[in-house]
Amino acid sequence: MFNVFPLMIIPVIVYVVIAFVLGGPDQASMALALDQTVFQIDMVSGPWALPVGDLLIILGMLFLFVELIKSAGSGTATIINHGLSMAVFVLSMTLFLLVGKFGTSAFFLITLMTLMDTVAGFVVTIIAARRDLAVGGEA
Repeated sequence: MFNVFPLMIIPVIVYVVIAFVLGGPDQASMALALDQTVFQIDMVSGPWALPVGDLLIILGMLFLFVELIKSAGSGTATIINHGLSMAVFVLSMTLFLLVGKFGTSAFFLITLMTLMDTVAGFVVTIIAARRDLAVGGEA
């Protein structure tokens, strides 16, 4: 079950929740919601603050890493995961293009990560399958 579930849907869902709980009716109010500071650390060079949008991007990068590791398989679950990852990308791109609250740079980067997950997943699976065929052909 874990291999089938596309983890990149989680940052998209978190963004949707933030958009409808914290964000206002338009793109500008959503940008303000994403600029809210989650926490701040005082450092010697000055304060470092982590806004909500950057935290979502970090979350997306972590899930993208796990998705790339999962894509090394070549089983049925991996193929289903790639199809679902494509659906997550289509959903993200549709939201980005058609819904005003989702037209922010943070959501664009999340959408780009869903695209990278889809393309890299297919490429890694194809390369792994070719390698398996090459090894099997020499026996």
